[in-house]
Formats: sequence, C-alpha cells, structure tokens
Amino acid sequence: MIDSQAMRAEFEELVRIDSLSGQEEQMALAVTRKLEAMGLTVQRDQAGEHIGSRTGNVIAIVPATDPSMPTVMLNAHIDTVAPGCSIEVGCKGDMLCSVGDTILGADDKAGVTIILTALREVMEQGLSHGELQVVFTVAEEIGLHGAQGLDYSLVNPDYALVFDGGREVGSLTVAAPSAAKMTWRVLGLAAHAGVCPEKGVNAVQIAAQAIAAMKIGRIDQETTANIGRIEGGAARNIVPESCEVWGEARSHDEAKLAAQIAHMRQCFQEAVARYPQARLEEDTQSSYRSFHLSEDAEVVQVAARAALKLGLPVQYKIGGGGSDANVFNERGIPAVICATGACDPHTLDEMCSISGMGQAAEWLVGMLKSGRD
Repeated sequence: MIDSQAMRAEFEELVRIDSLSGQEEQMALAVTRKLEAMGLTVQRDQAGEHIGSRTGNVIAIVPATDPSMPTVMLNAHIDTVAPGCSIEVGCKGDMLCSVGDTILGADDKAGVTIILTALREVMEQGLSHGELQVVFTVAEEIGLHGAQGLDYSLVNPDYALVFDGGREVGSLTVAAPSAAKMTWRVLGLAAHAGVCPEKGVNAVQIAAQAIAAMKIGRIDQETTANIGRIEGGAARNIVPESCEVWGEARSHDEAKLAAQIAHMRQCFQEAVARYPQARLEEDTQSSYRSFHLSEDAEVVQVAARAALKLGLPVQYKIGGGGSDANVFNERGIPAVICATGACDPHTLDEMCSISGMGQAAEWLVGMLKSGRD
C-alpha cells in the first residue's frame, strides 16, 4: 500500500533542493543516495559535460526477477524552470502549492517521487518484474538536452514510461509535436537619434515590421508559433543598429512546420529587403521531432490496462509541448507520457495533488508487475 504522507514528505524534500537547468548537481546527489539506499548501483553519464550542466544523467538498473517480462525504462527529469529557488511548500486541501513567488517544482519532481515510491514498493513486496532502467535526466527544460546526450549504451529498454505532468492520473499523452527554434538578427546603421536620425537604419523598426506581418499563436489544430524574446538597441537616443529576435514553431505535421518556418523567415527577409543598407542573419534549428503512438502500442496497452485495474479513467491525449519522450521515440524507444497529478507547470500557480501522486505510484506498480499479461 502506497503511503501518501511519506510521498508528500519526500516530494517536499526534493522541491526544496534548488535544481534549475544546468544546476542539478544537488538534486542528482539526492536521488543517487535514495537509489543507493535501495541497494542499487548508480551511474552518471557524461551528458552534463556537453550541455553546460554540472552533472550528467542519473542511471540505475534494477535487475529482472523475471527475465521473460519486458525491460522498462522509468524516466523523469530533475531540472526545473525559474523562478525555482528557495521553494517553500504550502497546502490547500489535497493540493500542494508554493507559498512564495516561485514555481512549485512538481514539473518534474512529482515524477521523480512517483518513480522512487513505486520502486520501493515493487522491491519491498518482491513483485515479479523485468529489468527496470531508471533514468533521471538533466536539462530537459532548456531543450531536452539530457535525453539527447544520454549514454544509450547503458540502456536498452523495450519501452519507456515517462512521468512528466498531467493532472488526471490515468491520462496518457500518446503524441507530441515537432519543434524548431529560430533566431533572426537584423543589422541596420547607428546614428544620433536627435542630430541625424536620417543617417541611421533602425533595426528594431525593421524587426517590428517583420513580426507585425507574421502569423503567430494558434495557426491551426496541429500548429503553433511564437515570438518569445526581442533584444536590441543601446540607448534611447541612438538609432539601434541591431535587433535580435527569438522565435519558435511547433506542429504535429512536418509539412506544416516547414511551411510555418518558411513564412516566418520570409517576413524577416521582406522587411529587411525594404532597406538597402540593412542586413539579416538568421538561424533555424530543430528542437525535437514529433511522435505518435497508436492505442495498440505495447507501452500504451500496458499503461491502459494497469489504469483500468485501478479504476482510473484512461484518456489518450495529444500534447502541445516537448518532453524526453520525443527524444526516446526518435531513438526507437516507444515512450508514453504518464500523468503525475500536477497542473499549471511553469507558473506560480503550479500545484500537485497528494492523492494523485499516490494513485500514480500505484499505477506505475501495476504497470511494472503486469508486463505483457
């Protein structure tokens, strides 16, 4: 039987550990000690050296008690977004929340807590299971870098269960979009804004014209786009000679994603072309690739059967964001995203259900002991 209050205490312990992306070393140390206390050997790969994190991914293997059962990867990420330092936890009924001007950190420390709790339950009860490959990743929030840099020679699962968000325990995210990140740098000419503005070429104005012509937000049911950051100029009395713009696009359809990227690029090219002395530098990079699992996929079936046995409503959801599951699926590891009982991630209103975390841990135990039944 899952002890929800013990889970709550462990969750609160973990969220009080500062672990912004790139600064996860204390969180990595904490989960390493917890895994070692279960008698597991823990490794850290070299992913951190390549992505600017102070630690690599944390990996532990639980040997199979029944080798005929599937080898399963259990994944959650240990980094959090800002403002995520000096978190203090409050409680509103069944819901945990932050009492200060910070996130709660349930994304994804609820997932970490659920996996640790389920592992203890499986091992203490002596339940039959295949090999379990625990992977706690770093730098997920800044581009899925931990999963991308994971040492895949250390893992070879049949499928992966990614516990990363979702209020309604029993819900499964079976699809997520591809995404691309874009940067444009408009180069104009500096001039004194009061003495000789006509000698300048205003890079901020050119960028504004490009953005004003652009379709962003919800493009259609499969596609979104955003301009998230603009930076330019040196002082209010200088015609700005440069302006840098950061944007992104996402879609479940690769052709639509390519079309949206081309549209956003064209808006900048046309705006810059109106000014003969202006120049444009641009860069587009793939962030992650889409995936779509059928409801008949083994990992989906295992998760759905376990949920139904617990009386949890099974829901199949199409995601709008990226997660480590995108990377695993691209690597050929079928990976489904399982709900943790958390909601409103990346905001000061983030919350997590105490009972929901307990249900999620019971759900995971059910998945691990059911195998291919």
